[in-house]
Amino acid sequence: MQSDVAVPPIVPGSGGNVLLIVLLLLPLVGSLVMYPLRANVSLAKGVAMGVALVELVLVVVAWAGYDTAAAAAGTRFQLEFSATWIPAFGTHIAFGVDGVALVMIALTAFLVPILMLFAWAEKLPEGRTASGYFGLLLATQAMLVGVFAATDVFLFYVFFEAMLIPMYFLIGRFGGPNRQYAAVKFFLYSLLGGLIMLASLIGLYVVSGEQLGQGTFTWAELQAMAASVPTSTQIWLFLGFFVAFAIKAPLFPFHTWLPDAGAEAPIVGAVLLVGVLDKVATFGFLRYCLPLFPAASQTLAPLVLTMAVVGILYAALLAVGQTDMSRFVSYTSIAHFGFIALGIFAFSSQAFAGATLYMVNHGLSTGMLFVMVGLLITRGGSRKIADYGGVAKLAPLLAGCLLVAGMSSLALPGTNSFVSEFLVLIGSFPNEPVFTIIATVGIIFAALYVLWFYQRTMQGPVRGDAVTGVLEGAGAGGPGAMVDPGVAAKRAGTGFPDLGRREIAVVTPLIVAIVVLGFFPAPLLDVINPSVTATMQEVGLADPVPVGGTAR
Repeated sequence: MQSDVAVPPIVPGSGGNVLLIVLLLLPLVGSLVMYPLRANVSLAKGVAMGVALVELVLVVVAWAGYDTAAAAAGTRFQLEFSATWIPAFGTHIAFGVDGVALVMIALTAFLVPILMLFAWAEKLPEGRTASGYFGLLLATQAMLVGVFAATDVFLFYVFFEAMLIPMYFLIGRFGGPNRQYAAVKFFLYSLLGGLIMLASLIGLYVVSGEQLGQGTFTWAELQAMAASVPTSTQIWLFLGFFVAFAIKAPLFPFHTWLPDAGAEAPIVGAVLLVGVLDKVATFGFLRYCLPLFPAASQTLAPLVLTMAVVGILYAALLAVGQTDMSRFVSYTSIAHFGFIALGIFAFSSQAFAGATLYMVNHGLSTGMLFVMVGLLITRGGSRKIADYGGVAKLAPLLAGCLLVAGMSSLALPGTNSFVSEFLVLIGSFPNEPVFTIIATVGIIFAALYVLWFYQRTMQGPVRGDAVTGVLEGAGAGGPGAMVDPGVAAKRAGTGFPDLGRREIAVVTPLIVAIVVLGFFPAPLLDVINPSVTATMQEVGLADPVPVGGTAR
C-alpha cells in the first residue's frame, strides 16, 4: 500500500573524504605491483597478503567511522567523495556508502586474505604464476569496492562491466579442464546483461533531462525525480536494469552460466564469484531498481517473486542430482539467491534487512563450503562425489568443518544463515503469504541435499578412488585437481591427511563468523537497518500492519 510518509531530505556529505578512494586504489595498485614480482613467488605472495590485510584494517576504520545515528536521521551516504568527471554528460567520480554497501565491502575485505591463505600452496596450471593469480584477486577486490561505493549511476555501470575482466581471467587461466568454455560463457552472459543495462541507463539520462532540465547520472538526483516518472516509462527502464541483475544473480531462468563457472573456476575465484560478485545483482535491486523505479518495482514484483520461488525449488532439485561437488555448491547458491530476491521484492523492512543480512551470510557459508570442497579436491584429485566416502574416519577435523559449513548452508538455528532466512520469511509472509509458503519447501530440500552430500562423502566405510589413493597424482579434473605435493607426501605415510595448520587458519575465521553472527547479528543489523528504512521510504511503501497493531 502507498505510504503518505514524506521522504526525509538527503543530507549531503562534504564530498572530500578520500577513504573510499584509498580502499579502491590500494588493491588496484597492489594488483599492478604483482607483475614486476612475477619472478619472486614468495615476495609476490607476501606483498599481496600485506595489501589485503591493510585493506581489511582500513575497512575496519571505515566501519568505525560510519555513523548509524546520522544514517537513521536521514544521511543517505557517508564517507563521500565527489569530483567532476565528464561535465558534458553530468557524470562524476562519486563515492559514498550506506549500510548495505558497507557490509558488502567489509565481506569482500574479510574474505580476500582468507582466500589468499587458502591459495598459498595451491598447485597452479602449467605456465601460470602466483603473482598473476594473486594480482587478479586484488583487481577483483578493487572492482567490487568501486561497484558497491559508486553513487554515480554511470560510474556504477563502468565498475559493473570492469569487474568481469579479472574474473574472466581467473576462470579462463587458473580454472579446471573446461575453463575456457566456462569463462567465455560467464563473460558473454554478463556482457549481454550489461549492454541491456546500458540501454536503460541512456534512457534514464534522457528522462532526467526532461524532468530536471539537464541530464544527470547522480543517484540522489535521479531518486528525487523517480516518483514523477510515468509508470510505463519506469517499467521499460526497470527491465533493463533488472535483466542485467537477474543474469548476474543469477535468477531462474538466467542461471545456466553459474554451474559451469562455479565448477571450473579455481576455488578462490568460485568463492569471490558466488560469495561476493553475484551479490552485486541483489545489491543492485536494492540500490537501483527499487529507489529509482518504485512504481515499476511494485508492478513487476509478482513476476520477480515467481522467478525467485521457482529458482529455489528448481535449483534445490538439481542440487540433489549433482555428481560434481563444485556444481553441487553452485546449485545450492542459486536456491539461496531465490530467498534473497524474495526478501527484496516482498517490500517490508524485516524482509529487506533479512535479504541484506542473507547476502553477507550466504557469502560466508557458501564461501566455507567451497573452501572445504577445495580441500577435498586437493587431497583426492577428483571433483566427483562418488570418489569419496568415509572421510570422517581418516580426517575428522576436515569432516567437522564441512559439517559446520553444511549446517550454515541449510540455515540450522545457531548458525548465521538461520537469522537471515528467518527474517526473510517472517518479513515476507504478511505481504506475500503464498510465495513465502512455497519458498519454505526449499528449506526442506536444503536439509536433504546438504545431509545427502555429507553422508555420501564423510560417513560410512572408507571407500572411493579419491580416498583410497587410486587417483593420487592423476589430476582427475577440476580446479586444484592435481594432488598437492605436500599432501601427497603425507598420504604416503598417513593415508588421507587431516587439516594442517595453514588450513586450520583458513577455516577458523569463517567458523567464528558463522557462529558469532548466528547468535549476535546485531552489529550488522544496526548498520543495515537505517538503509533499509530509507529504501522503504524511497519506494513509497509502509510496512505491513501487524495483527492488532499499527504500521511502523
